Amino acid sequence: MSRPVVLVADDDRAIRMVLDRALSGEGYEVRATDNGSTLWSWVEAGEGDIVITDVRMPDVNGLDLVPQIHQIRSDIKIIVMSAQSTLLTAVKAIERGAYEYIPKPFDLNELIGVLERALSSPEKAQVQNEMGEEEKLPIIGKSPAMQEIYRTVARLMTSDLTVMISGESGTGKELVARALHDFGQRRGGAFIAINMAAIPRELIEAELFGYEKGSFTGAHTTGIGRFQQAQNGTLFLDEIGDMPIEAQTRLLRVLQEGEFTTVGGRTPIKADVRIVSATHRDLEQLVRKGQFREDLFYRLNVVPMKLPPLRDRKEDIADLARYFLNKAPVSDLPLKTIAAEGLIVLNEHQWPGNVRELENLMYRITALYTEPVISAAILKQEINQISTPVDGPYDEGLGDNLSSLVERYLINYFDSLRGNLPRPGLHSRIIDEVEKPLITITLRATKGNQLRASDLLGLNRNTLRKKIRDLDIDFLRGRDV
Repeated sequence: MSRPVVLVADDDRAIRMVLDRALSGEGYEVRATDNGSTLWSWVEAGEGDIVITDVRMPDVNGLDLVPQIHQIRSDIKIIVMSAQSTLLTAVKAIERGAYEYIPKPFDLNELIGVLERALSSPEKAQVQNEMGEEEKLPIIGKSPAMQEIYRTVARLMTSDLTVMISGESGTGKELVARALHDFGQRRGGAFIAINMAAIPRELIEAELFGYEKGSFTGAHTTGIGRFQQAQNGTLFLDEIGDMPIEAQTRLLRVLQEGEFTTVGGRTPIKADVRIVSATHRDLEQLVRKGQFREDLFYRLNVVPMKLPPLRDRKEDIADLARYFLNKAPVSDLPLKTIAAEGLIVLNEHQWPGNVRELENLMYRITALYTEPVISAAILKQEINQISTPVDGPYDEGLGDNLSSLVERYLINYFDSLRGNLPRPGLHSRIIDEVEKPLITITLRATKGNQLRASDLLGLNRNTLRKKIRDLDIDFLRGRDV
Protein backbone atom coordinates (compact mmCIF):
# COMPACT_ATOMS: atom_id res chain seq x y z
CA MET A 1 0.00 0.00 0.00
CA SER A 2 1.42 3.37 -1.04
CA ARG A 3 2.08 6.03 1.53
CA PRO A 4 -0.12 9.18 1.58
CA VAL A 5 1.67 12.07 -0.15
CA VAL A 6 1.73 15.41 1.67
CA LEU A 7 2.50 18.51 -0.41
CA VAL A 8 4.11 21.25 1.69
CA ALA A 9 4.57 24.86 0.56
CA ASP A 10 6.37 27.21 2.97
CA ASP A 11 9.16 29.71 2.36
CA ASP A 12 10.70 28.99 5.78
CA ARG A 13 13.37 26.33 5.26
CA ALA A 14 13.39 25.33 8.93
CA ILE A 15 9.65 24.62 8.89
CA ARG A 16 9.98 22.52 5.73
CA MET A 17 12.73 20.46 7.35
CA VAL A 18 10.75 19.95 10.57
CA LEU A 19 7.64 18.88 8.68
CA ASP A 20 9.60 16.57 6.40
CA ARG A 21 11.27 14.81 9.32
CA ALA A 22 8.16 14.59 11.51
CA LEU A 23 5.70 13.50 8.80
CA SER A 24 8.12 11.03 7.23
CA GLY A 25 8.48 9.45 10.66
CA GLU A 26 4.67 9.06 10.77
CA GLY A 27 4.60 7.15 7.49
CA TYR A 28 3.83 10.00 5.07
CA GLU A 29 5.69 10.80 1.86
CA VAL A 30 6.55 14.51 1.93
CA ARG A 31 7.22 16.80 -1.03
CA ALA A 32 8.20 20.29 0.01
CA THR A 33 8.70 23.58 -1.84
CA ASP A 34 9.30 27.22 -0.93
CA ASN A 35 6.84 28.70 -3.45
CA GLY A 36 3.26 28.49 -4.64
CA SER A 37 4.06 27.95 -8.32
CA THR A 38 5.68 24.59 -7.70
CA LEU A 39 2.83 23.56 -5.42
CA TRP A 40 0.36 24.47 -8.17
CA SER A 41 2.23 22.43 -10.75
CA TRP A 42 2.15 19.36 -8.48
CA VAL A 43 -1.58 19.72 -7.81
CA GLU A 44 -2.31 20.34 -11.51
CA ALA A 45 -0.43 17.16 -12.38
CA GLY A 46 -2.67 15.20 -10.01
CA GLU A 47 0.02 14.62 -7.39
CA GLY A 48 -0.47 14.62 -3.63
CA ASP A 49 -3.21 13.48 -1.28
CA ILE A 50 -3.26 16.53 0.99
CA VAL A 51 -1.76 20.04 0.98
CA ILE A 52 -0.14 22.10 3.74
CA THR A 53 0.46 25.68 2.67
CA ASP A 54 1.70 28.87 4.26
CA VAL A 55 -0.17 32.13 3.62
CA ARG A 56 2.74 34.41 2.78
CA MET A 57 5.05 33.10 0.07
CA PRO A 58 7.31 35.01 -2.35
CA ASP A 59 5.11 34.49 -5.42
CA VAL A 60 1.57 33.98 -4.15
CA ASN A 61 -0.81 34.30 -1.22
CA GLY A 62 -1.63 30.83 0.07
CA LEU A 63 -5.23 31.88 0.79
CA ASP A 64 -5.72 32.70 -2.90
CA LEU A 65 -4.42 29.26 -3.84
CA VAL A 66 -7.07 27.40 -1.83
CA PRO A 67 -10.10 28.07 -4.11
CA GLN A 68 -7.91 27.76 -7.21
CA ILE A 69 -6.76 24.30 -6.15
CA HIS A 70 -10.33 23.23 -5.42
CA GLN A 71 -11.41 24.27 -8.91
CA ILE A 72 -9.25 21.53 -10.39
CA ARG A 73 -8.98 19.15 -7.41
CA SER A 74 -12.17 19.39 -5.37
CA ASP A 75 -11.27 16.21 -3.48
CA ILE A 76 -7.97 17.35 -1.99
CA LYS A 77 -7.88 18.68 1.58
CA ILE A 78 -5.88 21.83 2.31
CA ILE A 79 -4.42 22.87 5.66
CA VAL A 80 -3.47 26.55 5.93
CA MET A 81 -0.72 27.73 8.29
CA SER A 82 0.07 31.35 9.08
CA ALA A 83 1.98 33.58 11.45
CA GLN A 84 -0.67 36.25 10.77
CA SER A 85 -2.60 35.17 13.82
CA THR A 86 -5.78 37.21 13.40
CA LEU A 87 -9.47 36.42 13.31
CA LEU A 88 -9.64 37.51 9.68
CA THR A 89 -6.93 35.05 8.63
CA ALA A 90 -8.68 32.14 10.33
CA VAL A 91 -12.05 33.09 8.85
CA LYS A 92 -10.68 33.58 5.34
CA ALA A 93 -8.90 30.23 5.43
CA ILE A 94 -12.04 28.29 6.31
CA GLU A 95 -14.23 30.49 4.11
CA ARG A 96 -12.14 29.79 1.03
CA GLY A 97 -12.31 26.06 1.57
CA ALA A 98 -9.42 25.11 3.84
CA TYR A 99 -9.97 21.98 5.89
CA GLU A 100 -8.28 23.56 8.89
CA TYR A 101 -6.37 26.67 9.91
CA ILE A 102 -3.33 26.31 12.17
CA PRO A 103 -1.52 29.36 13.58
CA LYS A 104 2.27 29.48 13.82
CA PRO A 105 4.10 28.41 15.89
CA PHE A 106 2.26 25.10 15.72
CA ASP A 107 2.20 21.90 17.71
CA LEU A 108 3.44 18.93 15.67
CA ASN A 109 1.16 16.46 17.42
CA GLU A 110 -1.84 18.65 16.69
CA LEU A 111 -0.84 18.96 13.03
CA ILE A 112 -0.43 15.19 12.68
CA GLY A 113 -3.86 14.70 14.26
CA VAL A 114 -5.39 17.15 11.79
CA LEU A 115 -3.72 15.31 8.90
CA GLU A 116 -5.13 11.99 10.05
CA ARG A 117 -8.66 13.39 10.40
CA ALA A 118 -8.49 15.13 7.04
CA LEU A 119 -7.43 12.01 5.16
CA SER A 120 -10.11 9.89 6.81
CA SER A 121 -13.00 12.36 6.65
CA PRO A 122 -15.48 12.69 3.79
CA GLU A 123 -15.36 15.59 1.41
CA LYS A 124 -16.15 18.86 3.08
CA ALA A 125 -18.62 21.32 1.61
CA GLN A 126 -17.01 24.56 0.55
CA VAL A 127 -18.08 27.99 1.67
CA GLN A 128 -18.77 30.36 -1.19
CA ASN A 129 -19.46 33.68 0.52
CA GLU A 130 -16.63 36.17 0.61
CA MET A 131 -16.07 38.66 3.39
CA GLY A 132 -14.45 42.05 3.17
CA GLU A 133 -10.72 42.50 3.37
CA GLU A 134 -10.67 44.18 6.76
CA GLU A 135 -11.68 42.90 10.14
CA LYS A 136 -14.94 44.38 11.26
CA LEU A 137 -14.44 43.89 14.97
CA PRO A 138 -11.72 44.75 17.46
CA ILE A 139 -10.99 41.19 18.46
CA ILE A 140 -7.27 41.60 18.88
CA GLY A 141 -4.62 39.20 20.09
CA LYS A 142 -2.10 36.59 19.07
CA SER A 143 -2.06 34.67 22.35
CA PRO A 144 -2.78 30.92 22.19
CA ALA A 145 -6.07 31.45 24.01
CA MET A 146 -7.28 33.93 21.39
CA GLN A 147 -6.10 31.69 18.54
CA GLU A 148 -8.47 29.03 19.78
CA ILE A 149 -11.31 31.57 19.83
CA TYR A 150 -10.54 32.54 16.21
CA ARG A 151 -10.51 28.93 15.10
CA THR A 152 -13.81 28.22 16.83
CA VAL A 153 -15.45 31.22 15.16
CA ALA A 154 -14.11 30.08 11.79
CA ARG A 155 -15.32 26.49 12.27
CA LEU A 156 -18.83 27.69 13.09
CA MET A 157 -19.27 29.80 9.94
CA THR A 158 -21.46 27.22 8.22
CA SER A 159 -23.33 26.16 11.34
CA ASP A 160 -26.30 27.47 13.30
CA LEU A 161 -25.27 25.66 16.47
CA THR A 162 -26.20 27.38 19.72
CA VAL A 163 -23.18 28.94 21.44
CA MET A 164 -22.59 29.79 25.10
CA ILE A 165 -19.88 32.41 25.73
CA SER A 166 -18.55 32.66 29.27
CA GLY A 167 -15.99 34.99 30.75
CA GLU A 168 -15.47 37.84 33.16
CA SER A 169 -17.03 41.22 32.58
CA GLY A 170 -15.09 43.21 30.00
CA THR A 171 -13.51 40.26 28.16
CA GLY A 172 -15.40 40.95 24.91
CA LYS A 173 -18.28 38.47 24.96
CA GLU A 174 -20.53 40.64 22.77
CA LEU A 175 -17.70 41.17 20.27
CA VAL A 176 -17.33 37.42 19.86
CA ALA A 177 -21.10 37.05 19.52
CA ARG A 178 -21.07 39.67 16.76
CA ALA A 179 -18.21 37.86 15.06
CA LEU A 180 -20.19 34.62 15.09
CA HIS A 181 -23.01 36.51 13.36
CA ASP A 182 -20.97 38.63 10.94
CA PHE A 183 -18.89 35.71 9.75
CA GLY A 184 -21.75 33.19 9.83
CA GLN A 185 -24.37 32.16 7.33
CA ARG A 186 -26.96 34.46 8.95
CA ARG A 187 -24.93 37.61 8.34
CA GLY A 188 -27.68 38.93 6.06
CA GLY A 189 -30.13 39.01 8.97
CA ALA A 190 -30.23 41.24 12.03
CA PHE A 191 -28.04 40.92 15.12
CA ILE A 192 -30.25 41.65 18.12
CA ALA A 193 -28.75 41.88 21.61
CA ILE A 194 -30.67 41.91 24.87
CA ASN A 195 -29.19 42.19 28.36
CA MET A 196 -31.17 40.05 30.80
CA ALA A 197 -29.79 41.95 33.80
CA ALA A 198 -31.08 45.29 32.50
CA ILE A 199 -34.76 44.34 32.11
CA PRO A 200 -37.33 44.18 34.93
CA ARG A 201 -38.19 40.54 35.49
CA GLU A 202 -41.90 41.19 34.91
CA LEU A 203 -41.16 42.58 31.43
CA ILE A 204 -38.65 40.00 30.18
CA GLU A 205 -41.21 37.80 28.39
CA ALA A 206 -42.76 40.84 26.70
CA GLU A 207 -39.31 42.02 25.60
CA LEU A 208 -38.39 38.61 24.20
CA PHE A 209 -41.64 37.55 22.58
CA GLY A 210 -43.62 40.75 22.08
CA TYR A 211 -47.09 41.53 23.41
CA GLU A 212 -50.63 42.30 22.36
CA LYS A 213 -52.44 45.53 23.09
CA GLY A 214 -54.07 45.37 26.54
CA SER A 215 -52.21 42.21 27.61
CA PHE A 216 -50.86 44.00 30.71
CA THR A 217 -50.95 47.41 32.34
CA GLY A 218 -49.20 49.90 30.10
CA ALA A 219 -49.55 47.81 26.91
CA HIS A 220 -51.34 50.54 24.96
CA THR A 221 -50.15 49.19 21.60
CA THR A 222 -48.88 45.94 20.13
CA GLY A 223 -45.16 45.41 20.72
CA ILE A 224 -42.70 43.37 18.65
CA GLY A 225 -40.31 41.23 20.68
CA ARG A 226 -36.64 40.52 20.15
CA PHE A 227 -37.30 37.08 18.66
CA GLN A 228 -39.29 38.67 15.83
CA GLN A 229 -36.69 41.39 15.36
CA ALA A 230 -34.00 38.73 15.02
CA GLN A 231 -35.86 36.56 12.48
CA ASN A 232 -33.38 35.01 10.01
CA GLY A 233 -30.57 36.47 12.11
CA THR A 234 -28.95 36.09 15.52
CA LEU A 235 -30.41 36.73 18.98
CA PHE A 236 -27.74 37.44 21.59
CA LEU A 237 -28.92 36.78 25.14
CA ASP A 238 -26.40 38.57 27.33
CA GLU A 239 -26.14 37.80 31.05
CA ILE A 240 -28.38 34.76 30.60
CA GLY A 241 -27.63 33.74 34.20
CA ASP A 242 -29.83 36.63 35.38
CA MET A 243 -32.93 35.37 33.55
CA PRO A 244 -35.82 34.61 35.96
CA ILE A 245 -36.79 30.95 36.24
CA GLU A 246 -40.26 31.52 34.76
CA ALA A 247 -38.77 33.16 31.65
CA GLN A 248 -36.28 30.28 31.42
CA THR A 249 -39.19 27.85 31.15
CA ARG A 250 -40.72 29.73 28.25
CA LEU A 251 -37.37 30.14 26.47
CA LEU A 252 -36.80 26.39 26.75
CA ARG A 253 -40.20 25.75 25.18
CA VAL A 254 -39.31 28.02 22.26
CA LEU A 255 -36.00 26.25 21.70
CA GLN A 256 -37.72 22.86 21.81
CA GLU A 257 -40.71 23.70 19.61
CA GLY A 258 -39.19 26.34 17.32
CA GLU A 259 -42.11 28.71 17.77
CA PHE A 260 -43.63 31.11 20.30
CA THR A 261 -46.64 33.26 21.00
CA THR A 262 -46.67 36.88 22.06
CA VAL A 263 -47.78 37.82 25.58
CA GLY A 264 -51.54 37.84 25.34
CA GLY A 265 -51.49 36.29 21.86
CA ARG A 266 -52.64 32.89 20.58
CA THR A 267 -51.17 32.59 17.09
CA PRO A 268 -47.86 30.66 17.01
CA ILE A 269 -44.92 32.47 15.37
CA LYS A 270 -42.00 30.51 13.93
CA ALA A 271 -38.69 31.31 15.64
CA ASP A 272 -36.10 31.23 12.86
CA VAL A 273 -33.15 32.59 14.84
CA ARG A 274 -29.73 31.51 15.96
CA ILE A 275 -29.22 31.77 19.71
CA VAL A 276 -25.92 32.96 21.18
CA SER A 277 -25.86 33.52 24.93
CA ALA A 278 -23.29 34.87 27.35
CA THR A 279 -22.68 35.02 31.07
CA HIS A 280 -20.05 35.97 33.61
CA ARG A 281 -21.68 33.68 36.18
CA ASP A 282 -21.08 29.98 36.85
CA LEU A 283 -24.22 28.49 35.32
CA GLU A 284 -23.44 24.97 36.51
CA GLN A 285 -23.37 26.27 40.07
CA LEU A 286 -26.69 28.04 39.48
CA VAL A 287 -28.09 24.75 38.17
CA ARG A 288 -27.03 22.98 41.37
CA LYS A 289 -28.71 25.71 43.43
CA GLY A 290 -31.92 25.37 41.42
CA GLN A 291 -31.61 28.91 40.06
CA PHE A 292 -31.10 27.88 36.43
CA ARG A 293 -32.86 25.10 34.57
CA GLU A 294 -30.57 22.17 33.81
CA ASP A 295 -32.39 21.29 30.57
CA LEU A 296 -32.09 24.90 29.36
CA PHE A 297 -28.40 24.94 30.24
CA TYR A 298 -27.73 21.95 27.99
CA ARG A 299 -29.84 23.50 25.21
CA LEU A 300 -27.76 26.69 25.31
CA ASN A 301 -24.35 25.11 25.99
CA VAL A 302 -24.05 23.15 22.72
CA VAL A 303 -20.79 24.89 21.82
CA PRO A 304 -19.12 26.44 24.90
CA MET A 305 -16.59 29.25 24.41
CA LYS A 306 -14.66 30.58 27.39
CA LEU A 307 -12.97 33.95 26.95
CA PRO A 308 -9.75 34.40 28.91
CA PRO A 309 -9.29 37.38 31.25
CA LEU A 310 -6.74 39.94 30.09
CA ARG A 311 -4.35 39.02 32.91
CA ASP A 312 -4.06 35.54 31.33
CA ARG A 313 -3.22 36.89 27.87
CA LYS A 314 -0.72 39.64 28.69
CA GLU A 315 1.08 39.12 25.40
CA ASP A 316 -1.93 40.83 23.79
CA ILE A 317 -1.88 43.97 25.95
CA ALA A 318 0.52 45.95 23.76
CA ASP A 319 -1.45 45.25 20.57
CA LEU A 320 -4.73 46.11 22.28
CA ALA A 321 -3.36 49.37 23.71
CA ARG A 322 -2.03 50.46 20.30
CA TYR A 323 -5.33 49.49 18.66
CA PHE A 324 -7.32 51.73 21.01
CA LEU A 325 -4.85 54.60 20.64
CA ASN A 326 -5.06 54.37 16.84
CA LYS A 327 -8.87 54.43 17.09
CA ALA A 328 -8.89 57.62 19.19
CA PRO A 329 -8.92 60.08 16.22
CA VAL A 330 -12.29 58.64 15.15
CA SER A 331 -13.69 60.27 18.32
CA ASP A 332 -11.83 63.53 17.55
CA LEU A 333 -9.11 62.69 20.04
CA PRO A 334 -5.41 63.21 19.24
CA LEU A 335 -3.26 60.34 18.02
CA LYS A 336 -0.77 59.21 20.63
CA THR A 337 1.84 56.52 21.10
CA ILE A 338 2.97 54.68 24.20
CA ALA A 339 6.50 54.49 25.56
CA ALA A 340 8.22 51.12 25.96
CA GLU A 341 8.36 51.68 29.73
CA GLY A 342 4.63 52.31 29.65
CA LEU A 343 4.03 48.87 28.20
CA ILE A 344 5.84 47.38 31.18
CA VAL A 345 3.45 49.21 33.51
CA LEU A 346 0.46 47.88 31.58
CA ASN A 347 1.79 44.33 31.81
CA GLU A 348 2.24 44.59 35.57
CA HIS A 349 -1.38 45.62 36.16
CA GLN A 350 -3.90 42.81 36.89
CA TRP A 351 -6.79 44.32 34.85
CA PRO A 352 -9.84 43.46 36.95
CA GLY A 353 -11.93 45.25 34.30
CA ASN A 354 -10.24 43.31 31.48
CA VAL A 355 -10.18 44.70 27.92
CA ARG A 356 -12.90 47.25 28.69
CA GLU A 357 -10.76 48.71 31.47
CA LEU A 358 -7.77 48.96 29.11
CA GLU A 359 -9.91 50.62 26.43
CA ASN A 360 -11.30 53.20 28.86
CA LEU A 361 -7.82 53.89 30.22
CA MET A 362 -6.40 54.59 26.75
CA TYR A 363 -9.24 56.93 25.82
CA ARG A 364 -9.11 58.75 29.16
CA ILE A 365 -5.37 59.38 28.90
CA THR A 366 -5.71 60.48 25.28
CA ALA A 367 -8.34 63.04 26.27
CA LEU A 368 -6.74 64.36 29.46
CA TYR A 369 -3.03 64.58 28.63
CA THR A 370 -1.30 66.76 26.04
CA GLU A 371 1.89 64.68 25.78
CA PRO A 372 2.18 62.90 22.39
CA VAL A 373 3.88 59.90 24.04
CA ILE A 374 2.21 58.23 27.00
CA SER A 375 4.87 57.68 29.65
CA ALA A 376 5.11 55.12 32.40
CA ALA A 377 4.52 57.89 34.98
CA ILE A 378 1.21 58.87 33.39
CA LEU A 379 0.04 55.27 33.29
CA LYS A 380 1.00 54.65 36.91
CA GLN A 381 -0.86 57.75 37.99
CA GLU A 382 -4.05 56.84 36.14
CA ILE A 383 -3.99 53.18 37.15
CA ASN A 384 -3.44 54.07 40.81
CA GLN A 385 -6.51 56.31 40.74
CA ILE A 386 -8.81 53.42 39.82
CA SER A 387 -7.07 50.60 41.72
CA THR A 388 -8.32 49.45 45.10
CA PRO A 389 -5.64 49.06 47.80
CA VAL A 390 -5.27 45.50 49.02
CA ASP A 391 -2.66 45.97 51.73
CA GLY A 392 -2.73 47.59 55.12
CA PRO A 393 -5.54 48.12 57.63
CA TYR A 394 -8.99 47.94 56.14
CA ASP A 395 -11.05 49.74 58.74
CA GLU A 396 -10.54 53.47 58.95
CA GLY A 397 -10.02 53.64 55.20
CA LEU A 398 -12.95 51.39 54.42
CA GLY A 399 -15.13 54.19 53.06
CA ASP A 400 -12.55 55.46 50.59
CA ASN A 401 -11.54 51.97 49.39
CA LEU A 402 -15.10 50.77 48.93
CA SER A 403 -16.07 53.99 47.22
CA SER A 404 -13.26 53.55 44.69
CA LEU A 405 -14.25 49.96 44.03
CA VAL A 406 -17.93 50.84 43.53
CA GLU A 407 -17.01 53.79 41.32
CA ARG A 408 -14.92 51.53 39.07
CA TYR A 409 -17.71 48.96 38.92
CA LEU A 410 -20.31 51.59 37.98
CA ILE A 411 -18.08 53.16 35.33
CA ASN A 412 -17.58 49.76 33.69
CA TYR A 413 -21.28 48.97 34.04
CA PHE A 414 -22.44 52.16 32.31
CA ASP A 415 -19.75 51.72 29.65
CA SER A 416 -21.04 48.21 28.94
CA LEU A 417 -24.49 49.63 28.11
CA ARG A 418 -22.92 51.56 25.18
CA GLY A 419 -24.93 54.73 25.58
CA ASN A 420 -28.14 53.10 26.83
CA LEU A 421 -29.50 53.58 30.32
CA PRO A 422 -30.09 50.72 32.78
CA ARG A 423 -33.57 49.69 33.81
CA PRO A 424 -35.13 51.60 36.75
CA GLY A 425 -34.28 50.54 40.27
CA LEU A 426 -30.48 50.76 39.93
CA HIS A 427 -30.01 52.06 43.47
CA SER A 428 -31.75 49.13 45.13
CA ARG A 429 -29.96 46.61 42.89
CA ILE A 430 -26.56 48.03 43.77
CA ILE A 431 -27.44 48.05 47.47
CA ASP A 432 -28.53 44.41 47.20
CA GLU A 433 -25.24 43.45 45.53
CA VAL A 434 -23.23 45.05 48.33
CA GLU A 435 -25.55 43.86 51.12
CA LYS A 436 -25.40 40.13 50.36
CA PRO A 437 -21.59 39.71 50.58
CA LEU A 438 -21.48 42.08 53.56
CA ILE A 439 -23.93 39.94 55.53
CA THR A 440 -22.41 36.67 54.31
CA ILE A 441 -18.86 37.60 55.33
CA THR A 442 -20.03 39.03 58.66
CA LEU A 443 -21.85 35.77 59.46
CA ARG A 444 -18.74 33.87 58.47
CA ALA A 445 -16.65 36.01 60.82
CA THR A 446 -19.10 35.39 63.70
CA LYS A 447 -19.28 31.66 62.89
CA GLY A 448 -22.97 31.96 62.13
CA ASN A 449 -23.90 33.71 65.37
CA GLN A 450 -26.74 35.96 64.23
CA LEU A 451 -26.89 37.97 67.46
CA ARG A 452 -23.23 38.98 67.17
CA ALA A 453 -23.62 39.58 63.43
CA SER A 454 -26.65 41.83 63.92
CA ASP A 455 -24.71 43.80 66.53
CA LEU A 456 -21.72 44.23 64.20
CA LEU A 457 -23.95 45.27 61.32
CA GLY A 458 -26.11 47.55 63.41
CA LEU A 459 -29.26 45.71 62.39
CA ASN A 460 -32.22 44.44 64.34
CA ARG A 461 -32.01 40.66 64.80
CA ASN A 462 -35.35 40.06 63.07
CA THR A 463 -34.31 42.35 60.21
CA LEU A 464 -31.12 40.35 59.77
CA ARG A 465 -33.06 37.07 59.69
CA LYS A 466 -35.39 38.47 57.04
CA LYS A 467 -32.46 39.62 54.90
CA ILE A 468 -30.79 36.20 55.21
CA ARG A 469 -33.99 34.61 53.93
CA ASP A 470 -34.71 37.17 51.19
CA LEU A 471 -31.14 37.20 49.89
CA ASP A 472 -30.84 33.39 50.05
CA ILE A 473 -27.64 33.54 52.11
CA ASP A 474 -25.90 30.27 52.97
CA PHE A 475 -23.73 30.32 56.08
CA LEU A 476 -22.27 28.10 58.73
CA ARG A 477 -24.68 28.14 61.66
CA GLY A 478 -23.11 28.42 65.05
CA ARG A 479 -24.55 29.27 68.41
CA ASP A 480 -27.60 31.45 67.80
CA VAL A 481 -28.14 33.33 71.12
